[in-house]
Amino acid sequence: MFEFIRTHRRLMQFLLMLIIVPSFALVGISGYQSFGDGANTIAKVGDQVITQQQYEEAQRQQIDRYRQMMGEQFDQKLFDTPEARKGILDNLIAERAVAAEVGRAKLSISDAVLQKEVLEIPGLTLPDGKFDLERYKAMLAAQGMTPQMYDARRRSDLALQQLAGAVQNSAFTPGSVAQRLSDVTSQEREVQELLLPVAQFVPQVKVTDEMVKAFYDKNSKLFEIPEQAKIEYTVLDAAAAGEQVDVTDADVAAYYDKNKKAYTSAEARRASHILIAVKKDASAADKAAAKAKADAILAEVRKNPASFAAVAKAKSEDPASAELGGDLDVVAKGSMPKPVEDAIYSLKQGDISDVVPSEYGYHVLTVTSVKPEHVKTLDEVKGEITADLRKQFAAKKFSEMAEQFTDLVYTQSDSLKPVADKLKLKVETVANVSRTPSPALGNAPYNNAKFLTAIFSNDSLKEKRNTEAVTVAPNVLVSGRVVEFKPASKRPLAEVDAMIRQRVTLEEAAKLAKKEGETKLAALKASGDATGFGAAQWVSRSKLDGINRAAIVQVMKADTSKLPAYVGVELPALGYGIYRIAKVQQPAQVDEARRQQEKDQINNILAQQEMFDYVEYLKNKAKVKIVRPVTSAAPVTEAP
Repeated sequence: MFEFIRTHRRLMQFLLMLIIVPSFALVGISGYQSFGDGANTIAKVGDQVITQQQYEEAQRQQIDRYRQMMGEQFDQKLFDTPEARKGILDNLIAERAVAAEVGRAKLSISDAVLQKEVLEIPGLTLPDGKFDLERYKAMLAAQGMTPQMYDARRRSDLALQQLAGAVQNSAFTPGSVAQRLSDVTSQEREVQELLLPVAQFVPQVKVTDEMVKAFYDKNSKLFEIPEQAKIEYTVLDAAAAGEQVDVTDADVAAYYDKNKKAYTSAEARRASHILIAVKKDASAADKAAAKAKADAILAEVRKNPASFAAVAKAKSEDPASAELGGDLDVVAKGSMPKPVEDAIYSLKQGDISDVVPSEYGYHVLTVTSVKPEHVKTLDEVKGEITADLRKQFAAKKFSEMAEQFTDLVYTQSDSLKPVADKLKLKVETVANVSRTPSPALGNAPYNNAKFLTAIFSNDSLKEKRNTEAVTVAPNVLVSGRVVEFKPASKRPLAEVDAMIRQRVTLEEAAKLAKKEGETKLAALKASGDATGFGAAQWVSRSKLDGINRAAIVQVMKADTSKLPAYVGVELPALGYGIYRIAKVQQPAQVDEARRQQEKDQINNILAQQEMFDYVEYLKNKAKVKIVRPVTSAAPVTEAP
């Protein structure tokens, strides 16, 4: 067991992730209150519903995730089977059930914990150690989220982790069990190998025509040639539309004049302050004392303005900025209490303000730099505007062309030339196209499942008509027509005769090797003889060198209560192996690090199983009701 886990660690982590919290990442665990109407409801979990739209969104997210993981090996059809649809629905049910339990248990995440999570996000720390708020907002915006949305999702995720952690931590592996399993995996056996190679028996095999014909008939699928078509196709995409638009200098100038604010950088002021803090409920005497302290500091820094940073570091009661000499960085409007902001924006660079009161206490302020408002010139932004306008014009042009494209491939259905000539598109030809997408062709427009369904439809095959305009990616339309079609066929026997004879010969030779090997094995078990065996080798489940690896599992499983022990193993394409086990021992030195690693693996597996069982319990507790079967979602667009 452990050698499999060790050698397939990434696979095991992936499988356990799927087994445990069934796809909680599909749609998150927040926002489970649903308002779907009865016609769209496919399941109920307590008082929550799961709608067809929610199912389709979960399916889309799962498909996108697997497409990224699997690359060219991805096959979208695997996700539109009854088993796959049931799996996604089961995951959604589990999410609702667990979310309900999180709510019942009143699990909550404090602001401090959430803040710590956000501050520890990699890549969001400025050189001076401050949190890069603008980059944080931009990162979330790229994912279609606001800080408030992210906070809500993280609170939900962390609450779920609390629940999962409590369940998984209940798993426990007794030391004696872990040690016994570890002893089994580390056990060593002295083994000798006697190989009966398949090549030794090939001369004894006589393959007849009848044997060849029988193999050909029995394995007809091996010799099938799938249906293939030679097709023409044409593509309308944003690039084709973009080639047919022109952006003039007048267009650029008009856009610049209308959107000049977008190219204007507001005045930016960097300021520093010294704060004498005052609590909101402070007495009049305390406030007066703080004000007097602030007045004294004001007098000190006005007397020697160059000492402002040193005084701030020594006397400011704002710990965050004091360490930086009072630096507040660039002060954006609306980011500071109004009295403080007004004072900063009324000062000249180098000036020091009077004492300014706020809800936090008393401030002494100075402006360390002023970057005036700047408007980029037309020449500076001409390239940027031209690119933006080209995209806008191309999008509009694509909409117009898409309507023409759709109409022409239908009304002029016997040829793609009219639509290509009208819209200045190219007609491409490709041969050996099959009904299912080929991973080797990647994202070629004609390798899309939806397009292939259309090209292999009866209307297209029989009538040689254009397909409808098929959307194979955002802003990508394809239409095609069949030029030549070859139905599925079977390679003639004469063409594959030699190949079949070779395969039948090897199969029959392997049978002879096994027969002789089993006879020899029985004799060896009776005699205990070692004649003919190779040199002795010490092997274990973690030490595989020495004998054929295809035999190691059988060798380590063999009953060694009586030695020598013998085991026979069929070795695919090689022959038959007989293995003599003469000695069994435990290694002289115990690898404590490996033993602890194996114990941790056992604990992890048990913890995951505990969580899986707990989720199943919550699903039963939630009184799940399947309202109607899940229907196949609309085809998911292939990534361009």
